[in-house]
Amino acid sequence: MTHQEKSSRIRKEINLSYQQLKRAYPILKLQNSIGLVIFLVAIVAIVAVSIGWYKAVVPTWLMIVANAFFMGVLHEIEHDLIHWLYFKKQKTVHHFMLFSVWILRPLTVNPWIRRTLHHHHHKFSGTLHDVEERSVTNGERWTIKRLLTTPDVVLGGLLRLHRMFSDMDREVKNGNLKVETSSKLKQIMFLSIVPVTIFAHVILYFFFADALMDWLNGRSVIDFSFPHYVDNMLISLHVIIYTILLPNLLRQFCLHFITSNMHYFGDVEEGNVIEQTQVLNIWWTYPMQLFCFFFGWTHSIHHFVVNETFYVRHIGRKKAQAVLRKYGVRFNDLGTFKRANRFREFSK
Repeated sequence: MTHQEKSSRIRKEINLSYQQLKRAYPILKLQNSIGLVIFLVAIVAIVAVSIGWYKAVVPTWLMIVANAFFMGVLHEIEHDLIHWLYFKKQKTVHHFMLFSVWILRPLTVNPWIRRTLHHHHHKFSGTLHDVEERSVTNGERWTIKRLLTTPDVVLGGLLRLHRMFSDMDREVKNGNLKVETSSKLKQIMFLSIVPVTIFAHVILYFFFADALMDWLNGRSVIDFSFPHYVDNMLISLHVIIYTILLPNLLRQFCLHFITSNMHYFGDVEEGNVIEQTQVLNIWWTYPMQLFCFFFGWTHSIHHFVVNETFYVRHIGRKKAQAVLRKYGVRFNDLGTFKRANRFREFSK
C-alpha cells in the first residue's frame, strides 16, 4: 500500500473505534459540556491548591506539581479550542475559554495566533517551515543549549530565529513555500509573544537571576544584588511567580521535550502522515508525560484524526495505538535523539 492508502485506512479504523466508543458511552457526545466541565474543574483545582499554598497548608513543591498537572490539562483544552471543538457556535464562551487558558499559561504564545501556526503545522509537519515545532527545538542536535532552551519560547526563539528565517527564505526560493505565507509566518511569530509571553519570561529571568545572586552572595565577599525597585517588583509578583509561572515552566519543559522528540523533522516525505510522528510512551518519560497529559501517548493519533477531543483520544488510545502499529507508525524510536529528530539518518 502507498502511504496515502495506509493513512486512509488508519483514519477509517480509528474513527470506527471512536464511533463504537460513543455508542457504548453516549455521554461522550456531550462534547461542549464535557469540555467546559474539565476546564472549570482544572481552574478550580489550581485556585484551591494555590490558596492552600498561600495559607501554608500545601507545601511549595506539591503546589507546583499539582498546578503544573492541571495546567497541562488546560493545554489540552486549548488545543481542542484551536481546532474549534468546543462552542464553535457560541463564540463568546469559546473565546472566554481560550483567553482563560492563555492567562493561566502565560509562558505560551497567543492562542489566536497559534491557531494559524498550528494549522500550518498539520499541513506541513516536519518541513523546514513547520515553525510551531521548530520553535520548541524540534530538529536540533541535543546539546546543553537545546536542553536549556527547551521550555523557553522567547530567548530560545531568538537564538534560532535567524536560521529559521534563512530556511524559510530557501524554501520560498525552491518553490516549497509561498512568499506570502512566509511573510505572514514571520510576522505572526513575533506578534504571538507580544506582550504577555515576553513579559512572563522576563519576570522569570529576573527571578532566577536574583536567586543566582543570592547564592553567589553566600559564597563571595562581593555583593551581588538588583536595585531596590527590582527587588520590590519581584516581591509584589511573588504569588504569581510561584503559583503560575513556576508550574508553567515545569509543564512547558515537559511538553516541549515530549513533542519535539515525537515529531520528526527535515526528511519527512511530503504528505506522508505516517512519517510525521511516533508514539513516545516508554516508561522513563512518564514523569514528563504527567505534566503534558500523556501527550506522547496520543498525539500521533491526532495527526490522523484531527477533529476529536483529547479525552476521547485518551479513552480510546489502546485500540487506536494498535491501528497505528499495524500500519507502521513507529513506537519509542529512541534513535531520534541521535538523529536530531530526522526520520532517517542525520547526514549533516
